[in-house]
Amino acid sequence: MLTYQQTLDYLFSRLPMFHRIGEKAFKADLHNIKALSEILDNPHTKFKSIHIAGTNGKGSTSHMLAAILQEAGYKTGLYTSPHLRDFRERIRINGQMIPEQNVIDFVANYKVDFEKIEPSFFEMGVALAFDYFEQEKVDIAVIETGLGGRLDSTNIITPLLSVITNISFDHTSILGNTIEAIAGEKAGIIKDNVPVVIGQKQELASEIFIEKALQTNSPITFASENWKITNTDKYQHKLILHVSNNSGISYPNLALDLTGNYQLKNIKTVLESVESLRAIGFNISDNHIYCALSQVKHLTGLLGRWYTLSENPLIICDTGHNVDGITQVVEQINETPHDQLYIVFGMVKDKDISHVLALMPKEASYYFCKADIPRGMDANELQKLALNFGLNGDVYSSVIDALNAAKQKAAKNDLVFVGGSTFVVAEVI
Repeated sequence: MLTYQQTLDYLFSRLPMFHRIGEKAFKADLHNIKALSEILDNPHTKFKSIHIAGTNGKGSTSHMLAAILQEAGYKTGLYTSPHLRDFRERIRINGQMIPEQNVIDFVANYKVDFEKIEPSFFEMGVALAFDYFEQEKVDIAVIETGLGGRLDSTNIITPLLSVITNISFDHTSILGNTIEAIAGEKAGIIKDNVPVVIGQKQELASEIFIEKALQTNSPITFASENWKITNTDKYQHKLILHVSNNSGISYPNLALDLTGNYQLKNIKTVLESVESLRAIGFNISDNHIYCALSQVKHLTGLLGRWYTLSENPLIICDTGHNVDGITQVVEQINETPHDQLYIVFGMVKDKDISHVLALMPKEASYYFCKADIPRGMDANELQKLALNFGLNGDVYSSVIDALNAAKQKAAKNDLVFVGGSTFVVAEVI
């Protein structure tokens, strides 16, 4: 019998992984996942689900919704990607990762089928998650898309609610190089007669969503139009908000343990989604919401969102990696009190590197590094590109070496930020 590590090694060696090799691992159709589901007796048809897509914010939104449902007493599955430390982070029930033995058994039972179908690593993970959720009889599963929506492997489900957080440029070679094209791909998760919540009303994307919702007879709401935040504060590692909607529902002093400023957008999406769930019969009280949102990280295991690694000096990491994500990260860096700024920074080769570098703070000292994956950009090449944008720093042989060097240099009132790539963050967490 294989051990868990041997099982992972087998999967890593046999199945293409997008986060390691990029586009070559992306299968632009649903053929493989449908074939896997047939073998598993279509487990995705046997549990209720919520489907979440978007360029940024879908991970935080998924975890917050899962925390609320969990706190409300529902046995809640959660499927997200990518993972940071352990593959099993992708598949959780009530915050607990799928047991190693379940992964071992699944691969052992279906190894021959894998080798016939030749799925991607992501397709295998989706099949495993759906099979596990069905076997464990979850009340509801929150399912985050991996990439896009229309052709994403998760898109075989018919959910109770579809959620699309926002649209910006990412994976343009696959999803398209216009906002309208990307929105069209994300709109692919909107199903017939299934309500859809759109997080942000955006000029070019909104018409795409409205048209799709009309075609599918899907009730559509825009969270950013319905909710407003009238007061924000930070207190004891919590983001304190006063949130209200157009119908008079309000949440004064709502405390979030996810303190990134971008959560101001996501919380509107979450609360609008809760209203949709209440309308279809879910018993979610205000107290459930307050309790859940104050401890999302504890309830769900979420990592890497404006995540404090240590204090004195303050060391923060964040998985924001595209133009929209980096824009929000830089805004928060600028708002965070500090003397000197040190940035441990690495990127992947297939991202919009120049536009991201143009956004990065010029007054910082940079520690360029490469995440230990094939997609990682060579640190020397990244340093050369960064110089064109006035970003200065040295090259280090690994992410950990770069972080250690920054920590040695930083004084107690300085800020060390680690980011640029999800996989850089994964190595420091």
